[in-house]
Amino acid sequence: MNTQKRIGFIFLLVIAFGVLFILNSNEVTGAAKQAVTAAKIKKAPTGLDDPAWQKAKSANVHFEGKEKFAGKKAAVTTKAVYTDQEIYFLFSWEDTTKSVTKGAWEYDGQKWNHQKGNEDRISLLFEINRINNFATKGCAIVCHVPEGAPNAKEGKFGTSSAAEKGDLWHWKAARSDPAGFADDTWLTVISEKKGGRKGDAGKGGDIKNMTDDKSKPKYMLAPGKKLAKNGILLASDSVEIKDYSVFKPGDTITYRMPKMPEGSRADIKAVSRYANGSWTVMLYRQLDTGHEDDMALNPRKKYNFAMALFDDSGDEDSYDSEVLSLQFGR
Repeated sequence: MNTQKRIGFIFLLVIAFGVLFILNSNEVTGAAKQAVTAAKIKKAPTGLDDPAWQKAKSANVHFEGKEKFAGKKAAVTTKAVYTDQEIYFLFSWEDTTKSVTKGAWEYDGQKWNHQKGNEDRISLLFEINRINNFATKGCAIVCHVPEGAPNAKEGKFGTSSAAEKGDLWHWKAARSDPAGFADDTWLTVISEKKGGRKGDAGKGGDIKNMTDDKSKPKYMLAPGKKLAKNGILLASDSVEIKDYSVFKPGDTITYRMPKMPEGSRADIKAVSRYANGSWTVMLYRQLDTGHEDDMALNPRKKYNFAMALFDDSGDEDSYDSEVLSLQFGR
């Protein structure tokens, strides 16, 4: 073999080994995204420990801390299954502190004060209409003020134009989970007065439990009713307080009372458990709800989405995932 042919042969070998290295690498680079593959099942899971989840492949999704969590990392084990009508997600992540306070009221014997503490949350964002740069930057492009937003001081969450639209699934340990749902909202352009996050059509969200002067709670548990999960008072189970003398020092009352959602806002149901320093959360809804404020999922297609994780924190302090690909197995 002459020198020129030998050099050419070696060059081809180098290229071949390079290609094999890339194909066998577990690192997601460039346009390639970590995939969450929904397994097709005949019978929907009834809970967190249903055998149906064994058919789904786990994806260990990594998160990078933002704002006060900058430099920190988190991970969420993610699974998905689907039937002919519905899609189910199962999330599990370590969290050494169960946070469901969300500023609950506490009576000290003379006055009412808000307890310290927020809540734990996880959210998913899909594109209903294409969001510019979402496919590469994910939540970073919408979770803070987009470049050119009309109200950079007030707008913290939204798109840069009215043509862009997102479907936001938002599980909240204190404000939605006790009612058995994740808050179903959608994302649009930031306006001049507020952010771009909107509630889906219908009713939902939560009510601030306070008197007009904001000095104490206005509602308590109604007779014959029971507190929901984690000792949370649902708005539907409350009654106005007429006699504050019944309370003793140390008594607590929910500040952010979850409302039972209705209409399109009630699409995403939730089941959760906190045990052994970890959250396990199942979210599920119809593949196609028929609502314009929801992303219609077609098992023949793939979808970009991203997730955010909140540890006893507000919207500005989160852990964000890279852009993920939702795929459907056959």
